[in-house]
Amino acid sequence: MRHIALMIAVSLTVSPLAAAEWRALSGEDVQAALAGRKLVYGSGAWQEFRTSGRTLYNAGHDSWGYWGVRDGKYCSTWPPSDLWACFVLESDGAAMRFVDESGGITAGRYSE
Repeated sequence: MRHIALMIAVSLTVSPLAAAEWRALSGEDVQAALAGRKLVYGSGAWQEFRTSGRTLYNAGHDSWGYWGVRDGKYCSTWPPSDLWACFVLESDGAAMRFVDESGGITAGRYSE
């Protein structure tokens, strides 16, 4: 009987709903994951990553910036600022997430 209870406890803790395995992407993987792609965020906002290095973010209105890979991280800048903000890009195979220096996370999924 204890064996059955243990199996039930283990199956409850290792379920398909368990946290995803996020993997940090290398610089080459960041480029391949984003170039020419569009992500949709949970808020309904979306972002296109042009192969030219331009990026278009829309959360009700268009905002143009630039993106690239620096030191293996996704980086972007939004005029009129010329400062680049960089993020670790992670993937779980189905979604992408951007992790800032303080641990803040923005997650999105590819648009069809």
